[in-house]
Amino acid sequence: MGEWTKGIEIKAPIDFVWKYFDGSVKDMKKIMPQVVEHVEVKKTEEGTGSVYRQKYKEGKRVMEYDVETLNYEDGEDKKVLKVGFTLGSLFDITALYELIKIDDETTYFRYTTTNEPLKWYVRMFLLFASDRSVSKFTQRVKFVAEEEYGDSKAEAGV
Repeated sequence: MGEWTKGIEIKAPIDFVWKYFDGSVKDMKKIMPQVVEHVEVKKTEEGTGSVYRQKYKEGKRVMEYDVETLNYEDGEDKKVLKVGFTLGSLFDITALYELIKIDDETTYFRYTTTNEPLKWYVRMFLLFASDRSVSKFTQRVKFVAEEEYGDSKAEAGV
């Protein structure tokens, strides 16, 4: 199994950053532009156990899979979303998004992903895997959140 983790400080309040993970599909697509569709299949009151059908575009190919919420925590100072899905009957993948409030204007974002091969012949792909996509994703979340938060402050005249 492969596991990669990256953390980054974001100059935006925790609730502002959280909306990209637990808000509208429109907001989610800002940090995950490859997501073509995200439809609720099963919603639980506590969040954990909810299932969403997602379509994801990679190049010209569109893949569809069910994403299950494995852990959901929406605290004042800490927010956690962990999801899991099976990709093409080849990999079990989890994504853990953790947001920790540093102060009213700053959030620490940590992203951890795991990739478990389901077939013996795809294990070799993990030998060539790196944390590049994890780094790119954390940078994208930081860029989008800080840019939009700055814009919202400017619009409010702050």
